[in-house]
Amino acid sequence: RARTTPQERRRRVAPLAASPPTPAGDEPLLRGIFEIDKRSCDVVLSPRRLRWSPILPESPTDDSSMVLQAQEEIIEMKDIFSVKLKRRRFAGQTKGGTLLGITVFKCLKKEENKLTDCAIHLNNLSEDHCQSWFRHLKDILNGFRNRPKTLKVFVNPSSHKREATHVYYEQVAPLFKLADIKTDVTVTEYEGHALSVLKECELQAFDGVVCVGGDGSVSEVAHGLLLRAQIDAGKDTDYVSNPVRAPVPLGVIPAGTTNILAHTLYGIKHVVTAALHIIVGHIQAVDVCTFSTPSKLLRFGFSAMFGFGARTLALAEKHRWMPSSQRKDFAFIKTLADLRPEECELSFLPLQIPQEDSHENDIITLLYLGSKDQWQKIQGHFLNVSIMAIPCLCSMAPRGLAPNTRLNNGSMALIVVQNTSRTEFIKHLKRYTSIKNQFNFPFVETYTVQEVKVQPRPKSELDAKENTDLNAASAEGNYPWNIDGDLMKEASEVHVRVHPQLIDLYGVNTDDLESSQATCNCI
Repeated sequence: RARTTPQERRRRVAPLAASPPTPAGDEPLLRGIFEIDKRSCDVVLSPRRLRWSPILPESPTDDSSMVLQAQEEIIEMKDIFSVKLKRRRFAGQTKGGTLLGITVFKCLKKEENKLTDCAIHLNNLSEDHCQSWFRHLKDILNGFRNRPKTLKVFVNPSSHKREATHVYYEQVAPLFKLADIKTDVTVTEYEGHALSVLKECELQAFDGVVCVGGDGSVSEVAHGLLLRAQIDAGKDTDYVSNPVRAPVPLGVIPAGTTNILAHTLYGIKHVVTAALHIIVGHIQAVDVCTFSTPSKLLRFGFSAMFGFGARTLALAEKHRWMPSSQRKDFAFIKTLADLRPEECELSFLPLQIPQEDSHENDIITLLYLGSKDQWQKIQGHFLNVSIMAIPCLCSMAPRGLAPNTRLNNGSMALIVVQNTSRTEFIKHLKRYTSIKNQFNFPFVETYTVQEVKVQPRPKSELDAKENTDLNAASAEGNYPWNIDGDLMKEASEVHVRVHPQLIDLYGVNTDDLESSQATCNCI
């Protein structure tokens, strides 16, 4: 057989995936040599992947088995969020410098739904070579259509421990800058500030809106986005029966006392994870509810509680001077100690096709319908009424406060807790922290619905005299509502409708998240 020359034996490139014909979209665009992790590598770029394998010296015995030991590494282009030219610069030098190669930044998936950023250095001293690769990489990244180039950012400086501003500028802003995203930042100064800005700003100049804060802040921004959409569409904002969709997606950076929406979208309360989902353009269409009285639209929202959940929030709001975690625990324990039902009438329109929970031994009471538009009524004394268009995952409830709904299935979960003893109610609450079905109690009823009307019954004069300050609001005729962690008081009937996929949120589908363990021990 023909002998190889010494020059031919010097180096041998590890074979890149001896595989079937190249699938569409994976045809090589560029091939070149870079030093990666102090090893010379043969690097191939295609529209979908960046892959490389080490260039290994041939063994003295001409043993080709050594070549096969080289591991090919692959990065999906959809996981890369930035690429930069790498240069060596002297102290104080801001431009120019000696070109060293290219740095690629990617999203790295960790445990428990966490994402982090990771840098990979492709070293090559050739200016032409690197510039060509840089242009091709940038062209591919610019081709991902859901990735934002400009963002309107709202930061609530009062959120949680007043740490939202620090969270944004120290952890989020550097990532946005790295991804070449331009931002216009408003640090809110009062309640309703974001709402007033959204009514006036040029939304068409932005690819998305981001809120840095807790559930209350996010609820205000979501409401403002949807209200702006109705105004732009020329709709009457006092009564909105068929609202139009929000014009741009909304991103949530968790920095509040409660972060249920962020937890539902990302599976974890983690600032960098949230920022990376926004940067790479992971978008989910999400159902939204309208909350209305017979005469006007109150607001848009994702979930609401009436009764125990609302009174707990109302009490917590009265003690804003306390540290946030202590305030939550105090309000929870105080409301539980003074546990009282609310008398009201519930009217609801069940969904035509009932859902079934897939978990074993998870029996959920559903109302099966006979005909369309058949309203049902129940009345009595209820400890809590929850109306949720999203699963509402949180650290206390890993499966969600409403695990029998999804982000965008066009329905709401109506969860009714009838009057029972404090002991039984606590058992029900404890179930949220476990994998057991929290609805498997005789005093809990769950329905899958399209619309709900809640009509509180005024308290008698005798009941009003017995009220403590905890129930002062309902004694005056204004009943507290907890809408996405934001307190609203209303005296009349509240009509809740679900509107399928009314807004796009940055995040992933709930079904794609890893399940986690409860971390809250307040019960």
